[in-house]
Amino acid sequence: MAKNGPRSERVSETPATQLLKAHAVAFTEHPYAYLEHGGAQHSAQVLGWDPFHVVKTLVMEDQDAKPLLVLMHGNRKVSTKNLARQIGAKAVGPCTPETANRHSGYLVGGTSPFATRKTMPVYIESTILDLPKILINGGRRGYLVGIDPAVCVALLGAKAVQCALED
Repeated sequence: MAKNGPRSERVSETPATQLLKAHAVAFTEHPYAYLEHGGAQHSAQVLGWDPFHVVKTLVMEDQDAKPLLVLMHGNRKVSTKNLARQIGAKAVGPCTPETANRHSGYLVGGTSPFATRKTMPVYIESTILDLPKILINGGRRGYLVGIDPAVCVALLGAKAVQCALED
């Protein structure tokens, strides 16, 4: 059996990476040691990236419990009040981890916006679209993919919003 270097360099496919490949999207793989509750700040630190360029995928819901995804900089929080106003909702809030798992099909900490179980509207903080490349979850805890942020608009129909708060 041929050796291809360290085992950690190759990560098995996820529904997210299958979707990216099916659409011929160029991406880089960035596996790291997952830390419970470490979030985007932890992954940015261990991978040597600015947390502003590491995008977290947040599963939220509106006042009618309709799910939606928010893509936010790793070192910013979502102003749910500003988000609700911009998307025409009365209120927006985070889902419980169980509800988020049910909507996305991914475990919290491994939620990718690509190939979710349910089709949900996707909102992206507008300044993410100004970045040349972002790291975003590839569909597994401890696994990010590097992509052009325009892919989020092209594949997900992500709508730009301005709802970032300093973390």
